[in-house]
Order: sequence, then structure tokens, then C-alpha cells
Amino acid sequence: MPLEHQHLRYNPLRDSWVLVSAHRMKRPWAGQVEKPAEEHIPRYDQNNPLCPGNKRANGEVNPEYDSTFVFENDFPALQPDAPDPGSDQDPLFQSKAARGVCKVMCFHPWSDVTLPLMKKEEVVKVIDKWAELVKDLGTVYPWVQIFENKGAVMGCSNPHPHCQVWASNFLPNEPALSDRCQRAYYQKHGEPLLLQYAKQESEKKERIVVESPDWLAVVPYWATWPYQTLLLPRRHVLRINDLTADEREGLAAIMKQLLTKYDNLFEVSFPYSMGWHGAPTGSYLEEDNSHWQLHAHYYPPLLRSATVKKFMVGYEMLAQEQRDLTPEQAAEKLRNLPEEHYKTRQTHEKSGGKEGSN
Repeated sequence: MPLEHQHLRYNPLRDSWVLVSAHRMKRPWAGQVEKPAEEHIPRYDQNNPLCPGNKRANGEVNPEYDSTFVFENDFPALQPDAPDPGSDQDPLFQSKAARGVCKVMCFHPWSDVTLPLMKKEEVVKVIDKWAELVKDLGTVYPWVQIFENKGAVMGCSNPHPHCQVWASNFLPNEPALSDRCQRAYYQKHGEPLLLQYAKQESEKKERIVVESPDWLAVVPYWATWPYQTLLLPRRHVLRINDLTADEREGLAAIMKQLLTKYDNLFEVSFPYSMGWHGAPTGSYLEEDNSHWQLHAHYYPPLLRSATVKKFMVGYEMLAQEQRDLTPEQAAEKLRNLPEEHYKTRQTHEKSGGKEGSN
């Protein structure tokens, strides 16, 4: 495999190609530099609408929650009773009804923690709530998208550990494309694409970041973002609510490992957008979705440092996706990082190793 010369790689989940140009990492950089992430966030802020007991924009007051907390998004992109826009008969001017619900889910009552700094049992509660939401909303809606935008550089406007859950009456573009590609692979090979992919990555070892008996996190062969990762269960699982109690425990552990390595890369609270993809729900529950395999995507923007990110512009917008280091190089960097979070290590060093951390 050429590491220093440009080449194309195929993404079977999107039926598209990625241009890999690893030599571009050598070019000098005098462009945009991002503001470093805020490291001194107060545990409680009376002006933060996500903190326990605080009032939100719509006048609602949050309960004094001590674990996860879910509420209806105060500014939802989807509403359940939106009118049908009608449709022009011209194929160039089509429209359809878009209905759904949008929820916000807080992971923890404290604003100064993130998932890698939470206790494993606290992360399990997050996973359990995700599963509950997919099961409940999935009885009505064909797609339930769990996603987390972490960090201001990824559009997060609130420094509090949380994610969003949008359920829609339609299958959005990305899962619809993934559904088509996974179905085509299954029909041709008789095995789920991502189940076979996980088996091969386990054997090759080149792109593994962290792994456990039940889970595997890799920088995918076709990754676009510099330190993009794909989190996969080792057995065939359709949806997050199908995970066993042991698999949820294992997922919490490997999420903490992966996100700790992210933070340790540049010793900053690593920004990313992440989301879960699983078999569609709603009316699809009655169909055969054997071609699907549950997985999570992590898309972090940082490239060279805590303040220099990858820009998806120009060629990426007008031609095709392109990356500046190989997935193997990215995986090796992440894999070799310590398991202990840099903040925990700093706390130990300041206290002479006497104090612990959450």
C-alpha cells in the first residue's frame, strides 16, 4: 500500500471514492487557526440552560437531575404536526412532508465533564437511555438519529455534556445510501458488509485503535476526516437497543478508551461529530434488515494540532473527498497514545499521586 503517494480508496458504505494525499502533511501552514477549547468550564453555571434547576429559553425549568436528562428541543428542526407542502408535478421542483420530533439529552449534571471523564457506570446509563429512545421513537418513526456535536468548532454552543436525538418520518440521505450499499453487499456475498469488515480489520491490525472481546474501533480504510473512527460490535447487531447488558458495559469501556485517546492526541477536549447508524425502524421493523450492522461514526476535524483543522472546501466540495494522512498513520498515532486521560495524569502529578478523578 503506497503511504507517501496519492491514491484512491473505495468507501463501500457510500459507494464513493476518497483521495488520499499523505505527502500534503509536509506543506507549511499559515491559514486559519482555531481558538483552543475552553479548559476551565465551571461545574455549574446559573446561565447555562442545560444545568439542573435552570430555566431554558422557552421558560421551562430543568429538574434537579443527577443522571441523564431528556427534554424536547426548544428549537426543533422537525415537528410532528407540520403541514404537507404539496408537490409540484415538475420533477425539478419536488417536495414532501417532513415530520418528526427532536430531543436533547444531557449525559451528566456537571458541565465540566465529558464522556471520557465520566465513570463507566455513568456512560452505561447514557447508552441505556439511547437504547430506550431508539426503541420508543422507533415504534413510530423510520429513522432515529442519535448524534453529538462536541466542541465549539463543531457548532456546539453549550459547554455541557449532551447530544441530540432526531426522529423523522423519512429515511435521511446518509442512512438511505448506507442501506442501499449494505443491502447490495449482502445480496452478493450473503453476509453483512460491516460484520465481514470487522473480521478482516481484526486480522489485519493496521487500523485498529482500541478493541475488546465485543467491540472494535478502527480508523476505517476509507476514512475522510484525519482521525475519523468507526466503532463496531463484533457480533451481528441491528440496533443499539438489541445490545445485551454485557455489550453495553463493554461499549461504555471502549468509548471511554477511544475518547481518552482522542483527548490525549493534542491534550485538548477533542471536538467531533458522532452518530449511531442502525437498521431503520418504524415500518421497517416488519422487514428483513439482515444486511444492517449497528455502528457509530466519529468525525473529528482536527488535523495538525489543537488549533489547526481539516477544511472540507474547494476540491472536497466540488470534486470528491480528500485526506492528508493515511488511515494507517492516523490509527498508529491514536493507538500508541496512553490509556490514562491527560487531565487525570495532571491531577495525579499535582497531588503526588494521592488523589483520584471522576
